[in-house]
Amino acid sequence: MKLLFAATLAFAVVSTAAHAQSDDLQLRQALEATARGQPVPAHMASHPAYGWIEYAGLRRNIDTLPAAQAQAFLSRYQGQAVAEAFREDWLRALYKRQDWAGIRTAWLPSIGNTALRCIELEARQRSGAADAQWDRDVQEIWRSSGNSLPDDCDAPFAALAARGGLTPELRWERIELAAEEWNAAVMRSAASGLPDDQRALADDYAAFLQSPHERALAWPKTPRSRLIASHGLAKLAKDDPAAGEAQLPRYAAAFDFTEEDRGRVLYQAALWTVASYLPDSARRLNLVPDAAYDERLHEWRTREALSRSDWRAALDAIGKMDDAQRNDARWTYFAARLNALLGDRARAQALYAQAAREPNFHGFLAADRIDQPYALCPWSIDADASARARVANTPAMIRSMALFRADYPGWATREWNAALEGFDDTQRRIAVQVAQDNGWFDRALFGLGRQPEETRLYALRFPLHHDAVIRTEAEKHALDPAWIAAEIRAESVFNPRARSSADARGLMQVLPATGAAVARRIGLSWRGGDSLYDPATNIRLGTAYLREMKEKYGQPYIAIAAYNAGPTPTARWQSQRPVMDPDFWIETISYKETREYVARVLAFSVIYDWRLHGAAVPVSDRMQGRTGTPRKPFVCPADNPAP
Repeated sequence: MKLLFAATLAFAVVSTAAHAQSDDLQLRQALEATARGQPVPAHMASHPAYGWIEYAGLRRNIDTLPAAQAQAFLSRYQGQAVAEAFREDWLRALYKRQDWAGIRTAWLPSIGNTALRCIELEARQRSGAADAQWDRDVQEIWRSSGNSLPDDCDAPFAALAARGGLTPELRWERIELAAEEWNAAVMRSAASGLPDDQRALADDYAAFLQSPHERALAWPKTPRSRLIASHGLAKLAKDDPAAGEAQLPRYAAAFDFTEEDRGRVLYQAALWTVASYLPDSARRLNLVPDAAYDERLHEWRTREALSRSDWRAALDAIGKMDDAQRNDARWTYFAARLNALLGDRARAQALYAQAAREPNFHGFLAADRIDQPYALCPWSIDADASARARVANTPAMIRSMALFRADYPGWATREWNAALEGFDDTQRRIAVQVAQDNGWFDRALFGLGRQPEETRLYALRFPLHHDAVIRTEAEKHALDPAWIAAEIRAESVFNPRARSSADARGLMQVLPATGAAVARRIGLSWRGGDSLYDPATNIRLGTAYLREMKEKYGQPYIAIAAYNAGPTPTARWQSQRPVMDPDFWIETISYKETREYVARVLAFSVIYDWRLHGAAVPVSDRMQGRTGTPRKPFVCPADNPAP
């Protein structure tokens, strides 16, 4: 009887899953059909996401859509994400028709998109409703940025100018904002309505931003000229640190630069020298006034000293950080390392103990140095079935999950965001669980983090999927499965449909060219770039490629850097610092993205090792490929209770 019951239950589960897959397929087919102008089965009208099916059809002929039909759709789905998505498209369609009254009818004040705001402003002006408030609304957008604004804003700006509302003062305000962004084109555009003499000066300011020239020495000696001159030299110092430094004394004297003006130029000269570890790095860093230092430059001053193995200078650089930055686990750990190298073991031990309280790469490194367990205080959501059901059955959540499973992630995200607006903190966390039950794992990144304790939701933040394939491929290539899982978490958060701007695809973000080459080398049939969206194929190729990186570079931490940045920069970093401890080598990687990526993957490997085994290979061993060492336990400090 028990066997019969188990078989019946298994059949029911399979049948339910098969039914869900059928529903998802029908939704996807309906969305595709209506977008092509084809009929949709009548029974789909009862589907929770039917509004999106209608939306897909309305978009197809939106330029000729009758206004009554559009307004009926907006009314029918008022307050839902699909209505707001359609409203944006409808406003753009009305703009193409120059239907100013229609725009005003469809408009909602809550819309924040700048291009749409400018469309509504033009509609108001064309309808004869340009008043003092209209002037203020356009002026707010005008002064909102020193970079280019949407072309849709050109007409309201022109109308404002015609009304006398775009004063020379406002034009100069935008010119100065653009100078701070080093945007000469915006400076020239903003200057176009100035009186001739002022426009000539503004154009010369823009020319100086592009290429400093001696005509600037004849500019009026005003605070504005001084500001433009310092921004122009700062841009020059970024592009050519030696030239920026060389030009600074002459212009500083001519315009009586303040310390802030000088610091702006010297900051860029130092930053872009040290970012390449050029010979003048230390000298240029010392020229920057203390007031011009920010977190970024403090970090680079430390890295520059580390790159020269000048332990005292590196420790002094950490000491000049403010308390918040200095007490971050990264710099606490390096302060401990440097104190130990300089002989102050007691101070080093205390700092290691402080850093080791943090469950991140540098906290794990610190724990290894003092032979302590890793600090980890996991927390799980204690939600009963009814609480989960209430969240899962929220209409927006039902639509969101259905759209995600139907492979419409953009629309699914709109519904997800709408759902979260109505949830409290507990419901928001449960929503992440529901999303992961549906295979949408990256919602932990976007749905958690509003409360500090949510970083402890490790099961949600570090999902583990396709683990059978991961283990098989890891064993085949003699790699640690925790490393493979960490790479997937860092690359795609287990989203098999992920695609980067560089066309890297799938779980491990493999480029089609790389996938084809690896497939050829390992004898795997290559079925084109879209095959990288298949999880098993992607893991096979990504793991094989990672093994190739490990074989080429020897050490996992270098292989991880190469996986992210490619062979050329990795070879440069190896040649620049061929003999350097792994922790120092990682910290002195010049690319911020790669530097943080290596540390992140190594930390994620530890956490996935904990998820897989309850203990972890020490990260100090792991990053050098020593995976046979005894595993390290995890404990939660007694004074760090669960929420």
